[in-house]
Amino acid sequence: MSVIGTASHLNLAADTLPPLVARAVDTARAQDFAYSCRPEQGRLLHALAGGARRIGETGTGCGVGLAWLLAGAPDGARLVSVEADPGRARVCAGLFGSVPGVEILAGDWRRIAERAPYDLLVLDGGGMGKADGDPPADVGRLLAPGGTVVVDDFTPPDATPPELREALDGARRHWLEHPLLRTVELRLAPDLSTLVGTLRSGH
Repeated sequence: MSVIGTASHLNLAADTLPPLVARAVDTARAQDFAYSCRPEQGRLLHALAGGARRIGETGTGCGVGLAWLLAGAPDGARLVSVEADPGRARVCAGLFGSVPGVEILAGDWRRIAERAPYDLLVLDGGGMGKADGDPPADVGRLLAPGGTVVVDDFTPPDATPPELREALDGARRHWLEHPLLRTVELRLAPDLSTLVGTLRSGH
């Protein structure tokens, strides 16, 4: 999720986007929803989805990230996304209603556990541990053996404003030092990075 996420897709030629991504971007614009994932994040999600059959996402928004995941997922994959806002959940249920294997759940992000475990879990609307009242997701319970977690929307350390540094660095340390994960931070743009962790064998 990014404050310029929806707008950043508008700078791309529509024919360069997967069709469902373009539809989700149009939906986000129609709903005046600015906080979609950025194209840099979308391309990463697209690539990671190719190796996953069970995919979970917190924070559907208007479905842009989910559409990127769907565009990369193999045939027969199951995708579950949880959206806290009931209105947006309804909009997305309509957008993805005819797509096999997709389920939109309305409610608290913790509902993602109802369909666990996942081969790929994208934390974008809860479970990231970045804010008070948002505990980090329990990846030992939510991920299948060898599963991957993506923790979206970090600002690279050298670009983080001082007033945000403590909260983001605490969450960053949590994921980079997590005993169950092998985690790396990927810089997707000068102002954007994402953490990607894989569940260690034996867990």
